[in-house]
Amino acid sequence: MTPQALLLLLAAAAAVAVAAAAPPNGAANDLLPKYGLPRGLIPDSVSSYTFDEATGDFEIHLAGTCYVRFGDHLVYYEKALRGCLSKGRITGLSGIQAKKLFLWVSVSGIVAHPEEGTLEFQVGFVSEELSASLFDRVPVCGASAGAQLRGVAGVIQELGLLPVAEDGCDWGENF
Repeated sequence: MTPQALLLLLAAAAAVAVAAAAPPNGAANDLLPKYGLPRGLIPDSVSSYTFDEATGDFEIHLAGTCYVRFGDHLVYYEKALRGCLSKGRITGLSGIQAKKLFLWVSVSGIVAHPEEGTLEFQVGFVSEELSASLFDRVPVCGASAGAQLRGVAGVIQELGLLPVAEDGCDWGENF
């Protein structure tokens, strides 16, 4: 074997090893059903993640902040999500906020109720149940329309106090 062929073979083997070590984007979503949770709890923009099977601790990195609408509920994802995954639940969750009226509240836990077909979203000592079917599909991230809703302009617009210019984005089915 020539030195060039050997070098090419080693380079190919190294590339395969690196690709096998790096989790693919969808793998974080694919992990959820193994623990009784729907894939659509995590948006499509996963850039990397870590998961410790022994403790259930996870950290998911998204390509950027993200807004997703689930039915009538607008959800904001920070660039990093953290928590502890166990059978049918996520505890110690950080990095996800949901819009309630004109306030954003941090989701601290999620519990699956498969017999009822619902997911319970915990915000401190308060919780809300939503149909698990809302989270069957992996959602696509949105951007600037949600950012407007997070600021003072969003509150003013929702209360009808002053007209606020729209940013011109047409989010269609995603928003």
